[in-house]
Amino acid sequence: MFVGARCVVRDAHDRVLLIQRSDNGLWALPAGAMELGESIAGCAAREVFEETGLRAAGVTPFAMHTGVDYTFTNMFGDTYQLFVTCFRVDGFSGDLLTSTDETTDAGFFDPDALPTPLAGTVGETLSDLAAFEHSGQLVLK
Repeated sequence: MFVGARCVVRDAHDRVLLIQRSDNGLWALPAGAMELGESIAGCAAREVFEETGLRAAGVTPFAMHTGVDYTFTNMFGDTYQLFVTCFRVDGFSGDLLTSTDETTDAGFFDPDALPTPLAGTVGETLSDLAAFEHSGQLVLK
């Protein structure tokens, strides 16, 4: 099992924050694995800070991605199942870092003009956030 958090950070213009990952070059949402002794909400806030330099003022869970559709085999031949909680960041402070140990670039983008190459999880996560904000119901997959 891989337990982690993925975060949608939006600015005052509803642009979405994406980071360009240093390991594969894909543009993605801030995300990562939960550490021992950490809450999932704490994981979300930590990952946003580590990958962007921004401090989340609060996070709201809006989706959980689990199940057979989220089972993968990595480049080392290890098979694992994701259990990812998706969070909306409800405000932030600090200055955006465009380069960290895990990223080579970062920026806010209009949802209709996202950069490429784009991680496959971005579209699904943004769609789930829209469904949550429309219905108020947690999206479970």
